[in-house]
Amino acid sequence: MTRRDDLPLTGVRVLVGRARHQAGALSELLCERGATVVEIPFIEIRKPASFRPLDAALRKLPEYDWLILTSVNGVESLWKRMAKLRLTKRHLSRLKIVAIGPATKKAIEKRGAKVDVVPEEYVAESVVKALRRLVKGKRVLLVRAKVARDVIPRRLKWLGAHVDVVEAYETVVPPRSAARLQAVMRDSSRRPQVITFTSSSTALNFAALLGSRRRRLLDKKNRQEICFASIGPVTSATLRKLGLPVSTEADPYTIPALVAAIEEAILTQRL
Repeated sequence: MTRRDDLPLTGVRVLVGRARHQAGALSELLCERGATVVEIPFIEIRKPASFRPLDAALRKLPEYDWLILTSVNGVESLWKRMAKLRLTKRHLSRLKIVAIGPATKKAIEKRGAKVDVVPEEYVAESVVKALRRLVKGKRVLLVRAKVARDVIPRRLKWLGAHVDVVEAYETVVPPRSAARLQAVMRDSSRRPQVITFTSSSTALNFAALLGSRRRRLLDKKNRQEICFASIGPVTSATLRKLGLPVSTEADPYTIPALVAAIEEAILTQRL
């Protein structure tokens, strides 16, 4: 039986900034490896201002050839609206479905639908690469957050696809998190040794939550002592634009790989 003292992340404080309802999976894996986890959401998922565009698209599902889902949040919102409109997985049967990564694929399959394509890398560019020979003249429905990169619709249109983009949810900065985050970052006995970032939104919102105090709370010494752990290259690019170092990056771009990357970074630091 492994003692807690022998676990790879024993004594390591890790700040998890995922949305409250999604933090559990990452926090659980970190705790299993001995970490002390602090959850302060950097992101909050909200309904869009209007479901009308999404509902209109769902009512004409038979007109589409492809459905692209880029997050678990998109899957959850899509199925809720389908239930509201009394649509079932049968209405998706003629569509080919793309999931941006394994978590999104799992969420779709959990609801009884078949996933046809998962790109090699779990980023927008890889979605386009996977579909480049398959979408000319086809109608594509992309379900995503209100604010997102335009890589997929722009490049698929260039490849000859007819693309409809609909908003299924929006991400906002949780106002209640600001005071908690600033307090934790001020206190050297509570300050995390690792901060996790699972999307560009979490990186942007982390900076927003620190506000005008960011420069003081993340001085040169703190930046060197904190491991900034990124889920993948897009999130890493956002962190760098914010002037924050990327200490480690998951490969592949999944939650288990992020935990493994943190373990390796901490081990290297200890050596």
